Amino acid sequence: MGIVNDKIRDLQEREKRILKMGGDKAVAKEKEKGKMTARERLDILFDPGTFREIDMFVTHRCVNFGMEKIEIPSDGVITGHGLVDGRPVFAFSQDFTSRGGSLGEMHAKKICKVMDLALKAGVPFVGINDSGGARIQEGVDALSGFGQIFFRNAQASGVIPQISAILGTTAGGAVYSPAMTDWIFMVKNTSYMFITGPEVIKSVTGEEITFEDLGGAMAHNEKSGVAHFACESDSDAIARIKKLLSYLPSNNMEDPPIVQTGDVPGRMDPALNSIIPDSQNQSYDMKAVIQSIVDNGEIYEPHEYYAPNIIICFARLNGRTIGIIANQPKVMAGCLDINASDKATRFIRFCDAFNIPMLTIADVPGYLPGSNQEWGGIIRHGAKLLWCYSEATVPKLLLVTRKDYGGSYLAMCSKDLGADMAFAWPTAQIAVMGAEGAANIIHRKEITSATDPAAKRKEKILEYDALFSNPYCAASRGYIDAVILPSETRPRLIDALEIMCSKREIRPPKKHGNIPV
Repeated sequence: MGIVNDKIRDLQEREKRILKMGGDKAVAKEKEKGKMTARERLDILFDPGTFREIDMFVTHRCVNFGMEKIEIPSDGVITGHGLVDGRPVFAFSQDFTSRGGSLGEMHAKKICKVMDLALKAGVPFVGINDSGGARIQEGVDALSGFGQIFFRNAQASGVIPQISAILGTTAGGAVYSPAMTDWIFMVKNTSYMFITGPEVIKSVTGEEITFEDLGGAMAHNEKSGVAHFACESDSDAIARIKKLLSYLPSNNMEDPPIVQTGDVPGRMDPALNSIIPDSQNQSYDMKAVIQSIVDNGEIYEPHEYYAPNIIICFARLNGRTIGIIANQPKVMAGCLDINASDKATRFIRFCDAFNIPMLTIADVPGYLPGSNQEWGGIIRHGAKLLWCYSEATVPKLLLVTRKDYGGSYLAMCSKDLGADMAFAWPTAQIAVMGAEGAANIIHRKEITSATDPAAKRKEKILEYDALFSNPYCAASRGYIDAVILPSETRPRLIDALEIMCSKREIRPPKKHGNIPV
């Protein structure tokens, strides 16, 4: 028994050394920055006592630059699996206290192993990133490691949900794996993403910029659109990851979980009958409409700060997860522009990949005009919306609340792009353009030759208004299935979702389409 006890003690001593990570001093330094350690992050991600570590004893094999004398606990990354709210998840957490969480050959192999296992098991994958980038001493082996991870990100895309948390600095090649995942969470004042840091930028271009302004949480949530969530702390980020997972299926072969929310399916809201202003030029808050319709008024909104002229969010209708895409009249009158098109497109494709039905709520006057938009490729970017709605085969519901004009009418999931059921409020206006612009074009000669051009223009505007600035012309052609009272929107949408939840639709077989990017 003495030999056995010695071996057990040896195992326990080895584990104890590794669990100290980079040592007390390095851990204390991270704590001073308001950060949690790599292991603490996994502890709060997974249900208590469920995390099982894989590859704890993996070590690097580098012998260059004296690296053979350097021990890196767990090679700078903790990997394994556990349960999140009772559901299985694989994860890795980079350890900045161990050589800056730098990625080398074996570090990458550990990540690749759990990615492969997640794909085989059909469960979500969460990456907690906190790394200085490639381990320079390992040269091309480190680059190869990144490449192997990128390849797996692409293979897993659309098969299992992939979520990235940036809980420290993520620089150079390390930024691309998160960018290839579905969702990116960052923390204000402690998270950074950039290809080249402030010092390199200053030496090359002379520009002086802070870490926060260059690649902080708000820079990527508000300006670049790279990140989807700006969190207050490490623990807040992980709590929000867990909430996101609650809306999602484990893989593309499953439906999202049904949750008993306690909200009444037949609940009506008379306040919606008066939410649309009398003046067409007045705005209202589309979020108030959404919150009135969905279970308990709860929404989970990615990209809250990016392209706010369009809203994307997860919610539930009668306990079923639904993805909502809606114009926001409070911002740029709800016009579609380049960024809004990109934001909505990726969300639509995510929902379609993971069997999440979609509700589109339209109040859109058109695509944003201007040379900057045209030269920036609004045609190419705007076409993405047409593409992805046409491509999607999940149940698609449409609600038109007010304006729905021209090409943007089509881009917000019209019947022609595959809306299964389309509803409109009596305030809906479905036409090629607004009455004033239409009258000026159609009746230009009549107006200019009239003895009182202003009176004639007003007469023709009212005439066009009566013909098209309502939902009934579209309803008479079958483009709108029902004109409904705003107050009854929730029960009507729930009925439509319930009847369409078993929808099956086949697309022509092909390797893949060529989406305009």
